[in-house]
Amino acid sequence: MKKIISTALAVLMILGTAATYAVSAEDEAASSSPSAFTTTEGLYVHAVLGSNDADAWQKWQCAHDEDFNTPNYLEKYFFLPSSADNNTVDIYNAYDYTVTVNGVTINSKETAAVNYDTKTIYTIYADGRYNTLRFMKSGAEAAIYINNSNADGNGKDLMSYLNSDKSLSAKATGAIVTPDGSIINTPIKKIKGRGNTSWGKPKKGYNITYDKKVSIAGMPSGKKYSILANYQDDSLSRNRFLYDLSDAVGMPYASDSRYVDFYVNGFYWGSYQMAQKVEVGSSSLVSDFEETDYLNEDGTIKEDFPFVCEVDASAGSDDYYVTSASGNKITIKAPEIDPGEPGYDEVKAYVLKKFNAFYNTTTARGSLNTTADIESLTKLFLINELGKNWDSGVSSTFFTYKQDENGEYKFYGSPVWDYDNSLGNANGIEKEIQSYGIDDYTKYTGWWCKYKGKGSGKKASTNIMNRICQNKYITEAAPRVWFESFVPAINHFTGEKISGEAGKYFYTADKYYSLIKDSAEMNYKSGWLLNTGKWIADHSSLYKATFDPVTLTLTTDTSKTEYENDFTGMYNYCKDWFTSRAAWISSQYLASYSPKTALMGDTNLDSYITIVDASTIQKIISGYINAEKAVDFASDVNNDGKVTIDDATCVQKYIAKYNSGFGITGTTHIYG
Repeated sequence: MKKIISTALAVLMILGTAATYAVSAEDEAASSSPSAFTTTEGLYVHAVLGSNDADAWQKWQCAHDEDFNTPNYLEKYFFLPSSADNNTVDIYNAYDYTVTVNGVTINSKETAAVNYDTKTIYTIYADGRYNTLRFMKSGAEAAIYINNSNADGNGKDLMSYLNSDKSLSAKATGAIVTPDGSIINTPIKKIKGRGNTSWGKPKKGYNITYDKKVSIAGMPSGKKYSILANYQDDSLSRNRFLYDLSDAVGMPYASDSRYVDFYVNGFYWGSYQMAQKVEVGSSSLVSDFEETDYLNEDGTIKEDFPFVCEVDASAGSDDYYVTSASGNKITIKAPEIDPGEPGYDEVKAYVLKKFNAFYNTTTARGSLNTTADIESLTKLFLINELGKNWDSGVSSTFFTYKQDENGEYKFYGSPVWDYDNSLGNANGIEKEIQSYGIDDYTKYTGWWCKYKGKGSGKKASTNIMNRICQNKYITEAAPRVWFESFVPAINHFTGEKISGEAGKYFYTADKYYSLIKDSAEMNYKSGWLLNTGKWIADHSSLYKATFDPVTLTLTTDTSKTEYENDFTGMYNYCKDWFTSRAAWISSQYLASYSPKTALMGDTNLDSYITIVDASTIQKIISGYINAEKAVDFASDVNNDGKVTIDDATCVQKYIAKYNSGFGITGTTHIYG
């Protein structure tokens, strides 16, 4: 159900006040004002001290409920982005009279620098009454400002306009601000609503198209982004964890994303996740082909061409989709062609033919390797299995059809998308779960994908992920991919030092928490709820589990860990459910895994013992490189339980053929 937010409510939400010491009105640093949107009476704060930028302003505001009512209009907040100075902010007074903030008098329609402290509650006299004002400051990776006070041409506020109908779009001005105070002012070519069931929630997501390529806090430069509300995820992190993990394990297209704070026309809308949109093109997520690659130079349709499609049960009349022979609705995400344009029917027919052929090979003994890339499909399955993703194989299940290294067209499991109902978050639908014959959906134990969408009686499931995960090629590859790709990355998430790509794309749990915790506090203080309904599972306690790679055993705590009903508690529950689930999967796959072996002393795992291996040991000892456990095992040449200079000497003696008889005597198993 769509919720329409009236202009009056939107304006009411923007009420607020400020704090601290001032600078002369003639000073250039204090000469800016929020001129990028229509201001109403109140106090406004800028994202960067001393900036003349007109877009990155926020008005003081009250906490609101989910209908955007303000229960206490005398309590005001400034929800500052991470770019704000820790002690001083520029405040603009939009009242017709002077206002004093923490001893600093700010004249009407002027800006002054004001000192503040996040631990202090200030008293401000404005609107004929005394208001309290509190400053909160984010630690998020960026802040996104978008402004348009006349979205419909008749004076309607941008969010009131957009939120009234998902099909509506508008242009805007904006600013992207990073913690170092850098401001990128780039016009927004289009912003419109996004999401299916999530669109009916009070906190909504949007698709944003900038008029030129921009990089947001180090993300690859692009024009098109999705700003995700994560409304139903009280950790605000489930999508981020699984997107980044997908990147770390080498999936072809994993959306890069950042924690951001989102402001529109001076109002703080909360903590969001800015992600690369699922688009094709050289500056997009799927960067190795273009939208128009289905066309020959003369405008005719190519015999073969790449495309991106999504299994989406909710596809409707507004979508460009086909219904497969199995009954699955397949939305064509690229090329996306409007009715009447060249290739509209031909592309639909081509996608339908190729998907049907792919689907037919997803039986347990089907020749899936002839239609699909096994490695990426295995990783897509493991991401969904790890998360116990409720939407697995139902919606947001993407496949990219493109040429492999041999020039053959195959389906790749990617991009990954939409995992807020995973990692122990959702209860699911009780009747549906009962039909699968399972009773542990919310627990981190138990298999999931092979039950999701399970057919009744002799009728086979039509759920694509259910079928993929039981195919012989996937079941054979899964243990190897799990231990050699997923386990090192997840070990890194828990804080273990490892080498390789995992640390580049996937942070530790503590690092993610440090980035999101203050933004999350602002999000929930501003009015969004931690517990958003019966759909969300109980996150109050957990028997945590760990898997020991040395003893190869799963250990489950004998006492419950209890979690407070606040953001920190909900974040920790998500993190612990995630790592406990990974431990359980490791214990299940161990018997089917044949680990790689390495010659003792072969520290770089190239199957030869050379002087490079001795140098690697020395670098490990000095802390110059962080070694994976596997490399540590191979480096302990004399098998004394530690890596020391004696091991490097042993390798050198072996190379020189003066080995004294110890070390370099066999192989070591590598469990990732």
